[in-house]
Amino acid sequence: MLSRTLVRLGTSAARRPWRVIAAWLLVATIAVAAAVAFGGKTADSMTAPGLDSQRAAELLERAGTGQEGMTAQVVVTPINGGDTFLADGAARTGLQRLQAEIRALPHVLSTSDPAGALDRGRDAAAAGGPISADGRIAVIRVQYPEQSQLSTADLDALVDLGDRLRGELPLRIEMGGDLFFAFSSPAAGVGELVGILAAAAILFLAFGSFTAAALPIGMALFGLTVGVSTMTVLAAATEIPTFAPVLGSMVGLGVGIDYALFVLARHREYLGRGIEPHEAAGRAVATAGRPVIFAGVTVVVSILGMAAANVPFMTMGGIAVSIVVTVMVVASVTLLPAFLGVAGARLARVSRFARRRTPAARAVPVGGWQRWIGHVNRHPVPYALGAAGLLMLAALPVLGLRVGLPDDGSLPASRTERRAYDLVAEGFGPGTNGPLVIAVDSAGDPGVVDRLAAAVAADPGIASVAPAQVDRATGIASLVVFPTTGPQQRATADTVTRLRADVLPGAVGPGQASAHVGGAAASLSDVGKRTSERLPLFIAAVLALSFLLLMLVFRSVLVPLKAVLLNMLSIGATYGIMVAVFQWGWGATLIGLESTVPIVSFIPMFLFAILFGLSMDYEVFLLSRVREEYLRSGDNATAIVRGIASSARVITSAALIMVAVFLSFAIANDPSTKMFGFGLATAIFVDATVVRMVLVPATMTLLGRANWWLPSWLDRVLPRGPEDIDADDVDAEAGRVLAAAR
Repeated sequence: MLSRTLVRLGTSAARRPWRVIAAWLLVATIAVAAAVAFGGKTADSMTAPGLDSQRAAELLERAGTGQEGMTAQVVVTPINGGDTFLADGAARTGLQRLQAEIRALPHVLSTSDPAGALDRGRDAAAAGGPISADGRIAVIRVQYPEQSQLSTADLDALVDLGDRLRGELPLRIEMGGDLFFAFSSPAAGVGELVGILAAAAILFLAFGSFTAAALPIGMALFGLTVGVSTMTVLAAATEIPTFAPVLGSMVGLGVGIDYALFVLARHREYLGRGIEPHEAAGRAVATAGRPVIFAGVTVVVSILGMAAANVPFMTMGGIAVSIVVTVMVVASVTLLPAFLGVAGARLARVSRFARRRTPAARAVPVGGWQRWIGHVNRHPVPYALGAAGLLMLAALPVLGLRVGLPDDGSLPASRTERRAYDLVAEGFGPGTNGPLVIAVDSAGDPGVVDRLAAAVAADPGIASVAPAQVDRATGIASLVVFPTTGPQQRATADTVTRLRADVLPGAVGPGQASAHVGGAAASLSDVGKRTSERLPLFIAAVLALSFLLLMLVFRSVLVPLKAVLLNMLSIGATYGIMVAVFQWGWGATLIGLESTVPIVSFIPMFLFAILFGLSMDYEVFLLSRVREEYLRSGDNATAIVRGIASSARVITSAALIMVAVFLSFAIANDPSTKMFGFGLATAIFVDATVVRMVLVPATMTLLGRANWWLPSWLDRVLPRGPEDIDADDVDAEAGRVLAAAR
């Protein structure tokens, strides 16, 4: 029986806390040591099996043209606004020196040659592409091998070279490209630190005790250390995307502190009844630990469900984040009770400062929550209709959702990548920042490359086509193509679709030759389409599984159906608000977003998985108390008021902590991190306020006793769920276990 196991686990950890803490210290030390000794590097492979862009990448890899590796762009212009590379000898000499020193850097395979193009004359320089038509801007394209052969040291070497030469050459030097995307990152731990400090303040206000505030944070830090270190070790064996550690830290801190908060709140309730600390810890783990385990399993199942998209980097990212969540669940039922045992009776005390200065530090009077829930229950129809209407109104912008990938043009102007992006767009047009790469297998047809180049150049969405590179051994050629529009624009995706559907088939003809469109813009467009196609199936699978699990847990048909519908409404509102902020720019400056951006193609599915799991956390925690009250009293109205009122303060505190943690990541420079942080914070805020404190009590009142209806035949078929036992049963079970232990 789960309750008996959890009672024993919690009591044992509280009785012998230093053994458990020492074991966790050992595990954390081993995990960190393994990450340092054997850990791999994160990498981004924005491809998936069967996509046209993936076929292009495979062709380029076979040919070994170098196009399959990573690139960087060094963009230069004379400091003197009146000078050009065509007329100024000092600027041209500086450009030659810069090219030579870049070629000498470790792992650089080749560079483009704007200085050599200048030697061939003005018209040749502009036609070749590395020099703008006015002679003011030059682009040095730096070719590196694939990401697995590189490291942060390669980025540092390029950046250091630029810093040194800026003081020696009469040139403004800016940099960007794949190398920066792969290896640049925000200041380590900034988001985590801000989130932890905000969580500590909220916990102190909630409990009025420094000790009580420190325990959930200490447990979360232990879990985060083990989880992220394990993720790093996993990266040595498989490809973990670069966003996984940031997302894992974000979600891990949020759920870890929340799970600890729910167990800690129950523990303090038992201490308030005069129960001895280690026994109180065992009972708290048995009562609150069960919904923690169920909630954690729900989060993990939702995230792992992304494998249905068949996009490898999303699947591996989901596995990595799931590891962190699993570690947090284990820590909540083992490490936390050990901390509770060390703290002893001190957790029952509230500091004098908190009692005097912060009324919020005392428990918010249950009577206040009872009055609010009672008020909602007396007027269920207007509150249900009003709250549902508000969420549906917030969800309307989702009809205009546009997926893509924020590029360097979305970064702050203080970043060199943004300045390089702007210079390239100014000198060569916006499409130069997102070139397409067409891979061609000539299959013995010598004229196919020329036909393709001519047909592609004639397309209205294409600005220019660079000379083809042909591998004589394989017959595979590559064409670098520059669209007329930027990588974020919908027109670029339309151009890719048109090339594949009309232009390339017409130029290739009926023979064995083939051509495929690749490059970053095409790959991300393909991944966006793949996830959009698979999203309905994924949503249906997660909803069905969640419905079955909740039906098993709460022995009801309507309660899980209501939970699924309300969670969908909450997530829809979150998507709508994200579209309004990131695509329409409403309030974007409040989170430091300097320009509107599309929604990152893989974020909607990731957010659905995480948000559905997290929102189910609150549903389980809330309905567990309502279920306990219903099993005690048998009265639906009493159970709703008492159950929600008794857990409202803890749920509100937990939501504030999650919102604070997630918003701390929304201040990051990277738009993708902003989206994750802002989206998660918005969803939790909406879920814990409009949904849990208004819609849940209103709809449960309208349903009445039907909330707990379950057909008798289904009741016989379903196994007994882990929550189908009230708190009095747990207390009795705890007493028997503790008596046997003595």
